[in-house]
Amino acid sequence: MLERYFIRPATVDRYRSSWIGHEIEAYVTWLTKQGYASRSVFYRLPVVYRFGEFSREQGAQAVADLPAHVDAFVAAWVRERGRGRKTDKAKKKLGFEARNPIEQMLSVVVPGYLRTPKSRWAAEQPFKSSAPGFFEYLRNERGLREASIVHYKYQLARLRKYLDRTGVARLRDLSPPVLGGFVTDCATYLCRTGVRDAVGTVRVFLRYLHREGIVAKDLSSCLESPRTYRLAAIPRSIDWDDVRRMLEAVDRRTAVGKRDYAILLLLITYGLRGGEVAAITLDDIDWRRDRLRIPERKAGHFTGYPLSPIVGAALLDYLRNARPETSDRALFFRLLAPQAPLSPSAVSSRATYYLRRAGITVRRAGSHTLRHSCVQRLVDADLPFKVIGDYVGHRVPESTEIYAKVAVESLREVALGHGEEIL
Repeated sequence: MLERYFIRPATVDRYRSSWIGHEIEAYVTWLTKQGYASRSVFYRLPVVYRFGEFSREQGAQAVADLPAHVDAFVAAWVRERGRGRKTDKAKKKLGFEARNPIEQMLSVVVPGYLRTPKSRWAAEQPFKSSAPGFFEYLRNERGLREASIVHYKYQLARLRKYLDRTGVARLRDLSPPVLGGFVTDCATYLCRTGVRDAVGTVRVFLRYLHREGIVAKDLSSCLESPRTYRLAAIPRSIDWDDVRRMLEAVDRRTAVGKRDYAILLLLITYGLRGGEVAAITLDDIDWRRDRLRIPERKAGHFTGYPLSPIVGAALLDYLRNARPETSDRALFFRLLAPQAPLSPSAVSSRATYYLRRAGITVRRAGSHTLRHSCVQRLVDADLPFKVIGDYVGHRVPESTEIYAKVAVESLREVALGHGEEIL
């Protein structure tokens, strides 16, 4: 496989003569299958080769010893090549450029190797030394998903940063005034719901600290979150003319456009969430019966829909002309290397991209904008809220009530009616 990228035999021999030459070649094969461009291969191989030589000098004798030397190599790489990079951000970027190909290779050649999470909140553990078992408690006793645990890490990092700034070094020094100051500080840059979420997270943390004897008193009752009203906001939907403008902004001649057009149609036609679109597999489309199955809904069930001819045509166009050749059963894939199924955040980002490209201004643009627009369309058609809630997968009827605020025609009749008729 190396001969595919390098003309000079001496270059091929140099990589193969390395003590990790077999692993380097396996990594090149993986890069090729994932669809990486030649320039990406040319950049990555010198880094992994240097890493192999560095690890050998540090005492590595087997491939299984390589992960222990990643951090030291990245630090040496930054020291050697980061002299002209003055800011911490530039040096961090240089370190990532070295770490990424090394961890890619190790994930290919070392069984069970886990790469550093892309999200720093997934890797970080605030208060790890002072409350070491908290995240295991969330995972094992409360049964939270990893995404929820990442949210806890994010919120507790806020608390830790505040305590460092105010000089509170130990958790046992927490007090009502300190916690009140934290809530006040959050209110300066967070909305009401953001403060509420931060307070809820810290309350759970404080109850755990008291249970484990880390603090003498349960201080969770000292935290007061701002009052929020469930129906205070309005849906962030767009009208149907804007929906058409957004769809027209997609260049369906390209592979990316074919994929994104199908995604947008699924979001706007069925009011799906970004995670539900990302979870669709080839097995969820019944072409013979023209049915679409949506798995892993938020309510814990799946929903079956009739497959719209327009949606079906867009899916066929994507499957025939744009989807990468792979044995994976996921429906939507990245079209740039590495070849992997789209994540929920990627689905939402594509909706955001086309809303902005079409010049549509909306608060918090994303996949939920199209979900809200779908529901708005159903409300305008005078469908019962129970039917609408079942259609879009609401767990409780109250979730659909907020759309009563934008039932313009019905509200106009109420405004124009007589008091006796309304009663």
